Amino acid sequence: MLFSKFFSHPPVKDDSDESASLLVKSGGSGERVVPVVEASSSSSRWEEEGVPASGTLEDDEGDSSGRREQSGERFDDVPDSKRRLGLFSAALLIFNRVIGTGIFATPSNILRSSGSVGMALAMWLIGAMIAACGSAVYTELGTGLPRSGGEKNYFEFIYRRPKYIATCIFSIYSVLSNTGTANSVVFSEYLLNALSIPATYFNTRFIAWLCLTFIVLMHGTRLAPWGLRLQNTLGAGKFLVLAAIAFSGLLCLADVPGFRVREGYEMPDNFSSWDKFWEGSKGKGSNAFVSGLYNVIWSFIGYSNANYALSEIKDPVRTIKRAAPLAMCAVTAVYIFINVAYFAAVSKSDILGSKRIVAALFFRNLFGPATERVLSGFIALSTLGNLLAGQFSQGRVVQELGREGIIPFSSKIASSKPFNAPLVAMLVQYSLSCTFLFLVPSGDAYLFMLSFSSYSLNIINTLVAVGLFLLYTRPFKGLHWDPPFKANKAVVGMYLASNLFLLGAPWIPPLPGSRPYRNLPYWSHAAGSFAISLVGIAYWYIWSRWLPSKKGYKLERTVVRMEDGVSRVVFRKVYVAPVVEGGDGEGRVAGEEVAERDGERERVGGYERVPGEVEDEGGVGRRGLRDEGR
Repeated sequence: MLFSKFFSHPPVKDDSDESASLLVKSGGSGERVVPVVEASSSSSRWEEEGVPASGTLEDDEGDSSGRREQSGERFDDVPDSKRRLGLFSAALLIFNRVIGTGIFATPSNILRSSGSVGMALAMWLIGAMIAACGSAVYTELGTGLPRSGGEKNYFEFIYRRPKYIATCIFSIYSVLSNTGTANSVVFSEYLLNALSIPATYFNTRFIAWLCLTFIVLMHGTRLAPWGLRLQNTLGAGKFLVLAAIAFSGLLCLADVPGFRVREGYEMPDNFSSWDKFWEGSKGKGSNAFVSGLYNVIWSFIGYSNANYALSEIKDPVRTIKRAAPLAMCAVTAVYIFINVAYFAAVSKSDILGSKRIVAALFFRNLFGPATERVLSGFIALSTLGNLLAGQFSQGRVVQELGREGIIPFSSKIASSKPFNAPLVAMLVQYSLSCTFLFLVPSGDAYLFMLSFSSYSLNIINTLVAVGLFLLYTRPFKGLHWDPPFKANKAVVGMYLASNLFLLGAPWIPPLPGSRPYRNLPYWSHAAGSFAISLVGIAYWYIWSRWLPSKKGYKLERTVVRMEDGVSRVVFRKVYVAPVVEGGDGEGRVAGEEVAERDGERERVGGYERVPGEVEDEGGVGRRGLRDEGR
């Protein structure tokens, strides 16, 4: 009973008539006020923004609204000029985000944990299966709620009570755990190595700062179209180079002249026999297996990256259904064949005994030690592509948080001025990344920051999987969840199990000599990730409960449309108070309401009807929810 009471949802309600009497002209801010919806009358924005009109009425561009509804473009009613990502860009957005530096260094750690070449490859296949499950989960949610923001939208739709708390908690996790600090440092270190420049604390941080600044300029200014082109070019180039590396390894395995291991280096025999293939599998403890599988799963993270920018994707429903599997199939093929290439050219003992990354050993054995600088340059470019894709999507998430009107400075963050790009949202992430870059010292604090980001992401993924299961339970039947693509329940279950595994693994005591920190407890990042949610809860309570109660107002949710044609939410403070004489001698009568919006006050005791100024928000609908009875 308690579960049903907490999660049950009222039916969608048509407030058009009521809203029509609560209209007021906007005062020259570049925004037009659309129907006001009282916050107390519904549970979340998904109940407030209506259902797309049925039929095939022609819109301003002569496009069929029925076609746009089927494509998902009517879900977030942004101008068509905003939708500039096609299938190729969406797939590379995922591919670039998944593949960074892990494939060049992680295979040696996986081999060390598994004990044998066969078990290592089996772990990579398990990781690919889990990634496919995660991709299916996010494809279902993305086709059901095709709007930028990713988990922000899913949590608002599923976890509605207490109202707005999901958005507040997700805001904290999203902003703090998705900085580009770590990868910018990796880019800097590999670039310096490629240029044969000794790495120091100063030049490493300076180049990392230049990298972060470059990304903001490419994605937040007039250069944004070129930023997307560069991002796609790096992604396509990355795939071609990795394919060439994999092909070289297969030629080495086939003993083709010109691709044999050079003299002076140990000849590998990893594929010489079935017994050799599995040699070393026995004797490894469960901790080692957990550690290896943990690293493999994290190597596939990034399959949800296109979900964060769905409002900028053409025909988002059809595109995400094709782009996600296309990208993840490419990632899986690259990972498996690259590992085969490594094991074909480098002996097992060399991989386990050397402190160098396995990719460097591969290039040394096949092409000579002089090619190591070339490899460093390629890894730097791969990391840059990963950063561009990650910060591109994160800028859209922060902008969507601004559009929701809950976080401070929402009007600025939601805006795409002055370059028709999310500059302010990008600057929010840029400022945090630079703060961590220069203020967080190396050592335990830096490692804690990296592990905190990863663990926080896993908490979010777990809540996503649980939420998708909840949508098919009885208390959620009123939402009529019926997306164009549905993941199999077993697939969702496997994804949930993998995330629960990732949640629990860091709490297992590490093996002697493999502690993650020198002075901190090994579980500190896991505890910190859970504790940070308290900051979001505290913000939610102060903003939505304590301040309204203390100052005598209620929050009223209003949707306005900005100059660029994109809508955003404004929360109005509606006061109810007795007559109070102001300094100018004016007062307000008891019971009269005064609304405060964007720092300005205006009387709303009786709104002026403004026929013709009202913009119907029916175009902002909810894909995946059946329209029954309308």
